[in-house]
Amino acid sequence: MRKVMTSAALTALAASLSLGVVQAQSSAQPIIGLITKTDTNPFFVKMKEGAQKEATRLGAKLLTAAGKADGDNAGQVAAIENMVAAGARTILITPSDSKAIVPAIAKARAAGVMVIALDSPTEPASAVDALFATNNYQAGILIGQWAKKAMGSKKPVIATLDLFPGHPVGIARHNGFLAGFGTKGITASTTALVNTGVACAQDSFGDQTKGQTAMENCLQKNPDINIVYTINEPAAAGAYQALKAAGKEKNVLIVSVDGGCAGVRNVEGGVIGATSQQYPLKMAAMGVAAGVTYAKTGKKVSGYTDTGVTLITNKAMSGVKSQNGKFGLANCWGQ
Repeated sequence: MRKVMTSAALTALAASLSLGVVQAQSSAQPIIGLITKTDTNPFFVKMKEGAQKEATRLGAKLLTAAGKADGDNAGQVAAIENMVAAGARTILITPSDSKAIVPAIAKARAAGVMVIALDSPTEPASAVDALFATNNYQAGILIGQWAKKAMGSKKPVIATLDLFPGHPVGIARHNGFLAGFGTKGITASTTALVNTGVACAQDSFGDQTKGQTAMENCLQKNPDINIVYTINEPAAAGAYQALKAAGKEKNVLIVSVDGGCAGVRNVEGGVIGATSQQYPLKMAAMGVAAGVTYAKTGKKVSGYTDTGVTLITNKAMSGVKSQNGKFGLANCWGQ
């Protein structure tokens, strides 16, 4: 009888200890990692700000890291490994190399870490648990539709200042712009860069100086260019400098994507005709909240969540929904 009671008591004690471990794990401070492409781009600075604010609000510990430059996959791989070792239950990442980062993400997920991509998808998209990002194709559609209306009866001579070869965000924005402008045969599922009707296409790497050089190259190739699509607003600022140096800034329409404060001020100043604004703070805050939920309940998020995009312009066009520069400045990021 004593043995039976002792066995029952031990069973109850083991259950109690097990429950205590589970409760201790769920009550421990959740550790969330955020890895961005760089720590200097205002977009990622705002993303980090949003993540830290939400982590503080929810009582989580935030670890942060970034590549040395856009495209630094090795730096991001090292950051993932370090964060897993530090006990992160969730890692949020803006992948610099959408394919090369996948093996490192797979190792982290195999260790029980939830991985959420922010802003940029991985290839394949299923390499992460979820994606919180702008619909980059729709961002391109909006500026393409606006540009088409703004050009009116003028014959378009288009230059595109893109990101760099193969990047899914660059392809989605570029193709979206052309689709919005009226190029046939493009859909959100088109994975190859389409250049139908484009007079000049150059890579800018999202950089102002390289954007200026790219625009100079395009003007040498075709001095009649009258509309310029740029991957982001730093590239747009570079394009404007090249056009101004050539005395063509008043006759060329520039459209872009980002919605940073500097870019919106350029909309206000007439440098950029229209830009599609995205919301990095929202992406990061949603990611942190999902990470805290996972740490406490074990429930993972999945699939794609659209974090929104708004066309910003001071020259509204009929049939194209937009907000003015005042709205853009109230919701922008960066300096």
